[in-house]
Amino acid sequence: SAQIADLQQKLLDADNDRAKQRWDSIATILEAKCALKYLLGELVTSKVQESKLQSNLEQSQASCSDVQKMLMEERNHIAELEAEFQNHILVQEQQHQEKVNYSSWK
Repeated sequence: SAQIADLQQKLLDADNDRAKQRWDSIATILEAKCALKYLLGELVTSKVQESKLQSNLEQSQASCSDVQKMLMEERNHIAELEAEFQNHILVQEQQHQEKVNYSSWK
C-alpha cells in the first residue's frame, strides 16, 4: 500500500515536471501563441462539456422532481384506497352484526 502510494506520487511528480518543462521550453512568441491557442481550445471544450453536464443535471433534477411528485400522488391514492377499504370492512362488519342480531332475535 505504501509502495503504491509512493509510485503514484512519483508519477504525479514526473507528470508535473513534464508539464513544467513544456512551459519552460516555450521560447518564442509563435510558440506562446500556439500554446495559448491550444489552451483556449481546451478551455472552450471544457466550458462546452460543463454546459452539457449542467444541462443534464438540470434535466435529471426535473425528472427527479417529477418522479417525487408522482410518488406522492401514488401514496395519497393508496391512503385513499386504504381508507375506503377500512370503511368497507366497517360496513361489512356492521351488516354482519345486524344479521347476527336479527337471527338471534327471531
